[in-house]
Amino acid sequence: MKRLLLALVLCLAGVRAEAQCAVVQATNVAFGNVASTSVNTTVQPSSTANAGLRCSGALLSLLRTDDFFKLTLTPLGGSTGMVGPTGDVILYTIYADNTTSYPITRGQPFDFARHGILEALGLLGSIVPSTVPLYVKTLTGSNVAAGTYQETFSVYWDWDYCYGIGVLGACIGRQVLTGTTSMTVSLQVTADCQITTPTINFGTAPVVSGFSTVSQSVSLSCTKGSAYTVGLNDGLYGSGGRRRMKSTANNYLSYDIFKSATAVRWGSLTSARRSSSDADINPGNGTGTGSQVFNYNAKVYTDQPTPPAAAYQDSVILDVQF
Repeated sequence: MKRLLLALVLCLAGVRAEAQCAVVQATNVAFGNVASTSVNTTVQPSSTANAGLRCSGALLSLLRTDDFFKLTLTPLGGSTGMVGPTGDVILYTIYADNTTSYPITRGQPFDFARHGILEALGLLGSIVPSTVPLYVKTLTGSNVAAGTYQETFSVYWDWDYCYGIGVLGACIGRQVLTGTTSMTVSLQVTADCQITTPTINFGTAPVVSGFSTVSQSVSLSCTKGSAYTVGLNDGLYGSGGRRRMKSTANNYLSYDIFKSATAVRWGSLTSARRSSSDADINPGNGTGTGSQVFNYNAKVYTDQPTPPAAAYQDSVILDVQF
């Protein structure tokens, strides 16, 4: 009789797994430094391995229909995205897994006990302490100024979990807890420009005085709100304050590039540079969308001896400083 009673007690004990879940400080999401053009045109991904829920000890490998692990992300200040220094906003979406299948809506509880997410994370049926990650992706179309963008959330966890099941399927132990932590999502937008520079082609001439002036322009589309300057270096073979082209026989043909229609040389230092406010078309700070155009004239110096007939080339670097 004692043996039967002992067996019955052991059977009724069923399956018991101690669920030790707690809210811990969430880790922040940092996109790092991203150029403004990339923010505007390309989806930027990031993630955090810890959304504030940590479970240690073995959880049951199967969830019951009445179990839940709910996460609610509430923006502090009612924001709808990462806000920058001038009030621009970078929109993004937070996902419960590393796909786009389960977006999390601000201010609305999302149940990680559904959709097989906790199982996929290995949080169930494991004795290894685990945290819940979140995945973040920006939306394209954010034309914003340079600076730090961020959004801070109140992270609220609410769970009710059966950690012990009897032989007849009855729950013999539940953990019911809530907790709040915080999390910040941030991205550093860096200034940059999209630059269009045509090739300067003087054509052919028998003597240096036969080369015509080349009138062209460079176009820049730079970060919204950015003031900048544009410089041209002296090329590969500059000498005596002049740019030079070189032939394969090591002969030189002097030329230069001048601001707009003036005789002022366009260079790379101090006042020799051109500012965004000096653009010939759309002067002022960058807009992030429209182009600013800088006209120039390129001329071959006529006060030099005509070098031997050959093809002459040079390479000039255009740089932008913010």
